[in-house]
This record gives sequence, structure tokens and C-alpha cells, in this order.
Amino acid sequence: MRHEPGTGDVPGARTSPSEQRHPRTTTGAVLLRGARVLGGPQGWARSGDPVDVRIEHGLVSAVGPGLSAAGAEVVDLDGRTVAPGLWDNHVHADQWSLARRRTDVSGARSAAEAVALVGERLRTDPPAPGETLMGYGFRDALWPEPAHRDLLDPVSGDTPVVLVSGDLHQGWLNSAALARYGHRDHPTGMVRESDFFALTTALQNVPADRLDAFAADAVHAAAARGVVGIVDFEAPWPLDAWARRIAAGADALRVVAAVWPSRLDDPIARRLHTGDVVPGTGGLLTTGPLKIVTDGSLNTRTAYCHDPYPGLEGSAHPCGMLLVPPSELEPLLRRATANGLDVAVHAIGDRANTLVLDAFAATEARGRIEHAQLLDDADVPRFAALGLVASVQPEHALDDRDVADALWKGRTHRSFAFASLHAAGAGLALGSDAPVAPLDPWIAIAAAVHRTADGRERWHPEQEIGRDVALAASAGPDGPIAVGRRADLVVTDADPAVCDPATLRAMPVAGTLLGGRWTHRAGI
Repeated sequence: MRHEPGTGDVPGARTSPSEQRHPRTTTGAVLLRGARVLGGPQGWARSGDPVDVRIEHGLVSAVGPGLSAAGAEVVDLDGRTVAPGLWDNHVHADQWSLARRRTDVSGARSAAEAVALVGERLRTDPPAPGETLMGYGFRDALWPEPAHRDLLDPVSGDTPVVLVSGDLHQGWLNSAALARYGHRDHPTGMVRESDFFALTTALQNVPADRLDAFAADAVHAAAARGVVGIVDFEAPWPLDAWARRIAAGADALRVVAAVWPSRLDDPIARRLHTGDVVPGTGGLLTTGPLKIVTDGSLNTRTAYCHDPYPGLEGSAHPCGMLLVPPSELEPLLRRATANGLDVAVHAIGDRANTLVLDAFAATEARGRIEHAQLLDDADVPRFAALGLVASVQPEHALDDRDVADALWKGRTHRSFAFASLHAAGAGLALGSDAPVAPLDPWIAIAAAVHRTADGRERWHPEQEIGRDVALAASAGPDGPIAVGRRADLVVTDADPAVCDPATLRAMPVAGTLLGGRWTHRAGI
């Protein structure tokens, strides 16, 4: 199924007749009285005059002034804005659920500060004997000294310590953790890329019921921010976990579950295609695309670029790391396409993006490029020409602006190039890459339209996109609010089309409806 650009561009769901008859929605009618509709037929420019929105059997059944309240729960919105519910188009749900409970080292400006945070946690709230102390969020590209196992060992002793980088592409381990996880002889304790991805599975080895509880908590927190759906790229394939969680009551979101190459045989054997609804989930769970990671990240200095990174000249990987070369990528794309699966390919560096675009062109595969952070000018129009969606994470531009200025000096005018992609006709899908950024589409929207959040000058404002574009790229596959549309809606206390940037980023959400069912309600 080829995605149409400009509507949020998440893999759509082809619903079976049984799921159509028995969706996980409310059968009772709801009348939203006095709503200002944003993202309806009039577009995203500004909420209009107050009207009523009637919902029946999980669908919008009428929009207009003075609608009948017969048989309906009446909710007086008093002029609040109603918009299509939001999607986060790139999430690692298990890692997000766990990161919310890990020691936060994101504020460390040096290795020494990170070590001090670890030491404080060990003194005040040590893990149980035998457990690993987990931290999350460090960004070391601009630290004055390199991170090293020898810095962690004096404060941690025999307690295994693993700090996960903010970009998820490396981990900083002390000697006890290196021994526990099979890297005893690692020279520095900085485990990167494929080696770290393999280690991540062991780090997430918590009892399923405990992880499910963490995920359920994260689901409801997302619904409180107006989120109605996520695309989950958790490795290797989270589909069955989500079926279990939804059955147990974690049913406040729609979930598209991507599969990684190590499990590609599974959806093929089960004859599941991208967009297929999983039976028994009330229409909430669908099969997603094949996820392939072809290069690294900016902070880890492994995003695959044409030019070398400062200070890495003469190293083994001066221009970053190509993790999946074309000789491996193209067969994966062909196999996915032949079996009804779209493809979502991670590419951050400009050289990686060129190679991925070449592979899509050679195979005629369908899908999207994840991140697309640094692009050659000549590659920008190729997204639209190939029918590909640019799945981007605007908050990364703000988190990484200083790193990009240092490591991609002279090239940042073509990094995080949202306006250029949109002007060239590419469909945009906004996300967070949670836990790399918070699972909160309002943060992504605000970053896309106003490229600063800390009082500094906007960073490359020429690449900002309009609020209408950003809102549409976060609004999911159902299109404008209209009769017959699924009632996946968000109610906000401010008008997202005209509020100030700070309010947009911290948007007060009064309610969220999923298929006409309240998943969050506050003050209405």
C-alpha cells in the first residue's frame, strides 16, 4: 500500500469484517457541545466558530451547530479545540517504558558529572544485590574527556552499571557489567552499534508481567498527551507482546508493530502484511513495516557520511559506519516487498541516505526513511519521486544542534531539512524516537515549527515548517474530522494553530477519545 503524503503517513489498517463489527469502541453516543474544530474540512489554519460533534459507534456521525443530544452523553467543551488525535510515528516502546524508570544522566556535561550522578544513586538508592544499575540519556560527543570504564569502576565496585546513550546507539559499561554481558576484555567500556544492539536485549530481560505494567503506564501517559497511536520499532518484533497487553487492558492506543530482519520469517509464515489487523485486538493492533538500521547516529559519530568526522581521520571508521551495505539491503527490500511488507529504513548520514534511496529505486519497495537527518541537496526530491515518506523527529534538531555544528560543520543547512523535504513534495511523518525524545507529539510539533526551546536563536529557521504541515504530519491516517471518520480525537484547552510556542510545546490536553471512548479526561 503506497502512502499518500501529507496526512501523517502511518501504515494504514486494513480491517477485517469481524473487526469492523466488533471494534474496541464505545457504542454509546457522545455529543461534544461547543467545540472549535481544527483539522476538519477547513484545514489546520485556525479553529472555527463553535459547533457540535456527535459520535456514535466509534465514528463521527455529525458535525454542526445545534445537534440533537438525544441518547448521548453531552460534554460541554465551552469553546475548547477538537482536533484529530495525534500519532507518534517512531517509538521504541519497551525502551521508553524502561527509560522512564532509569537513572537520568541526560544533564551530564562531562564524564565526571555522569560518574557523580551514578555515585549519588548508588549511595542513596542502590539496586538490589545482583541487579544492574541502569542509567539513560548521556550525550558524550562534546564532553571534554572521553567516557571510559576506568572512570565508573571506582564509584561502582562490583555493582554492574550500564549507562545507555541518549541516541540508543551505545552503552557505557563498568568492568562488572562488561563481565556480566560478555565483553570482559573490552578496552574502553564504550560498546557501540551492532554489539550494543545485541546487548540491549539482555538489558530488557525483565519479567514480562513487569514490563507489561511499565508499558501500560506509558500508554496511559501518552493518551494524556492526546496520543491515539504509535508506530513501535522495538526489536525484534513487539506484535505478540502488544496483543497480550491490549487483552490485559492497555488499550488506550492504536499500535503499529514493526518487525526487524532477525524475525522477518515470522510475519511471512503467518501471512501477515503491513496494515493487517491482528484478530482479537479490537482493531487496535496492526502489522507494521520491516525495520532496517543501515548506519549509526550523530552523537556516537557513526552516522555514515561522505565526509569524515573531526578527529576521526585515520580511524577505522572516519566517516561513520555502514551497518547494512547495499548488497544486503536490496535483498531485504525485495523479500519484504514480495511478501506484502512495507519497509522503514534508518538512515541518518548523507551517504547512508543516498544508498538507501538507491536501494528503494532499484527494488521499487514501498515505505519510508527513518530520521533522514543529513541529506545531499540532490537527494531531497527523490523522496517524493519514489513515493517515500520522510519519518523525522524534530526534537532531535534541538537536542543535537551543538553536536551538529561541531561534527557537521558547513553542512547543517541541509540537516533536519523539513522545509526542503516538504517543498519538494515529500510526505512527512513526525515522531519522537522515544526514549531519545519524550513520547509527546506536541514537543515534536513545536520543534518543527519553531526551532528553539531554550531561549537561544532559532537554529536554521529556514527549515521550519508551518503549523498546518506539522499538525497534519502528526495526525495519523484518518484524515480530517468529518462524518464517517473514526472518532480518534484530542480536546485541547488552547488552539494549537495560533497559541504561542511555549504553550504549543506544553499543550494542555483536556481529553482524548479513541474510537469514541475516553482514554483521558481532565476537567471536562
